[in-house]
Amino acid sequence: MSAELTPAPAVSLREVSQLYASAGGELHWALTDVDLDIGAGEFVCAIGPSGCGKTTLLNMIAGFLQPTLGRVTVQGQPVTGPGPDRGVVFQEYALFPWLTARRNVEFGLKQQGLARPERRARAEELLALTGLAHAADRYPFELSGGMRQRVAVARALATQPQVLLMDEPFAAIDALTRATLQRELLRIWEALQLSIFFITHNIEEAVFLAQRVVVMSPHPGRIHEIIEVPLPYPRERSDPAFGAIYARIGQAFAQLHGTQEEAAA
Repeated sequence: MSAELTPAPAVSLREVSQLYASAGGELHWALTDVDLDIGAGEFVCAIGPSGCGKTTLLNMIAGFLQPTLGRVTVQGQPVTGPGPDRGVVFQEYALFPWLTARRNVEFGLKQQGLARPERRARAEELLALTGLAHAADRYPFELSGGMRQRVAVARALATQPQVLLMDEPFAAIDALTRATLQRELLRIWEALQLSIFFITHNIEEAVFLAQRVVVMSPHPGRIHEIIEVPLPYPRERSDPAFGAIYARIGQAFAQLHGTQEEAAA
């Protein structure tokens, strides 16, 4: 009997390094030798201190930045630039203030040349999915921070991507709204079977959301450790198993801090 074929990852990075020039013209490595696979339908969080290259990694997957060395592929194809197969949500909502929520969601579809009835139907479907059907005709200034971020998520999903990239999307939102958006994101992820790469500084958020947590170290950025989160959904923060994984990630940061002190000695 032949062995079963392993499905290709949705996102693959092999020996990826990124060099950049400082304001003074000096060259520095932002990332070095990163190897990472994100499976089809998998939720992966990246966590680490500022300067560890998390956003650089996301930008390379998105196609906004080309690696100096190595290879990035999405659905088995080399990433050469942005594409509709990847949706991106930033910390800043980046909505067009002169467009309604519906028209913000429609924007990318209009750029692709979809007819107005198709654009409208898709936008209304996504606004309903994100709990904003009642706000379709409101402008961004009429929406709360949490509602604006839901519009940003709906817009990222409009082109029906298989990969959703999220750069600290809930960092500027109050704690109660953030918890609600985390639950809604999990509901959308399960409904659409997306692959998600989510950047956060918050250990609790990473444990609540992710199937795997990528702990990154800085100067230069690299993967320090990848920690599995084998907890069933929905997760409870009061669960002792949740606390144990939280502590395990905290230990990884403590080890990382010790490594940095040794390097500086």
